Amino acid sequence: MFEKTEVKEINRAVLAGLNAPCLSREENATDESLDELAALLDTAGGTCLGTVLQNRSAPDPRTFVGEGKAEEIRELVRSLGADIVIFDNPLSPSQQRVLTEELGVTVMDRSALILDIFAKRARTSEGRLQVALAQYKYLLPRLTGMWKHLERQEGAIGTRGPGETQLESDRRHIHRKIAKLEEELKDVRRVRATQRERREKNEVPVVAIVGYTNTGKSTLLNALTGAGIPANNRLFDTLDTTTRTLEISDTCTVLISDTVGFISKLPHQLVDAFKATLEELTFADLLVHVIDASGPNWREQAAVVDRLIQELGAAETPRLEVFNKCDKFVGDILPHGEDMVSVSAKTGAGLDALLAAIGRRLDAGARRVELRLPYGKGGLLDQLYREAKVEKVDYGETIEVTAVCTPRTLGQMAEYLAETEG
Repeated sequence: MFEKTEVKEINRAVLAGLNAPCLSREENATDESLDELAALLDTAGGTCLGTVLQNRSAPDPRTFVGEGKAEEIRELVRSLGADIVIFDNPLSPSQQRVLTEELGVTVMDRSALILDIFAKRARTSEGRLQVALAQYKYLLPRLTGMWKHLERQEGAIGTRGPGETQLESDRRHIHRKIAKLEEELKDVRRVRATQRERREKNEVPVVAIVGYTNTGKSTLLNALTGAGIPANNRLFDTLDTTTRTLEISDTCTVLISDTVGFISKLPHQLVDAFKATLEELTFADLLVHVIDASGPNWREQAAVVDRLIQELGAAETPRLEVFNKCDKFVGDILPHGEDMVSVSAKTGAGLDALLAAIGRRLDAGARRVELRLPYGKGGLLDQLYREAKVEKVDYGETIEVTAVCTPRTLGQMAEYLAETEG
């Protein structure tokens, strides 16, 4: 029976990519995407020894980059002492197998590297569930590809009988694992749905921070709420969602959540697996899209996030664009507009403007009021604790309550209204 093994420790790597006009933007490799792959490798604890970018009219069905370029990569691996080659493009199972044989070292693609990083970084049980599901879905077609390779070796020992039985056993084992993980993630969704209903009942607006990986989302959440999330300068430093309460004003309180960073060529298995977490985007009242204003490729990165937001079904959710790291901006003028704010989460610059922008979007017209409840209507106090922000309660001739109420709750309490403050 198949058992999941530890991924080989990534150390000294050669990075390779193919740029072909017939490939889509997401499938192609460029100098910039290879630089990002090198940053991913560094996040995984590896060292980049060299890069190879092949320009070709179309991928080679067998070796992806062509026989000549494969030979060039093999010589580079030997001369540099590399122990792994990582491709920026997605490889088919058969291409991965052929390249591993021809290059003499382990070969993986960008998706496998990202999955490995996620597996190391996930801290909560939910995060681990999601990563495990993505890994099994990534592995399954590769088992099938290995079996097809054996089938082509007519008469080869081990290609029939026990070989097929073992492969089918492995496949069934993985299918059972996937089914179990999907069921457990359904339970996660049910818990989240219950939490969401409670929030909606209490009319607490929800803000979701989204953005490309390493744009400063965790630093921003820390600056706004004092969440204390470790914020390091590396890709995918945050995988598990953190939610905190944020006081926008005296009359507006929201729940604000950090989410996993997006990246170009994000493995579709991860997008599918993390929908249990990322579906919160579709229920958020506001998305705060954090963009690294200091990066030369911020437009391309923002476009990647926009596409993934659309894929997750949150395209209609109101959005603020927050240009972070404005203290490091080197252009002529920062982007500006009605739904744009420039900040530095590190220095605190612009945070007041961001809070004001969130408040304009989410302040539901709540008011601080004083209510005088008869003792015979004590049940209304319980309602206020559930549906309003109770600040003070005094027991005199009546129950005198100071609370911040939404228009709906205020309408139900109108006859007990004493006076208002602002």
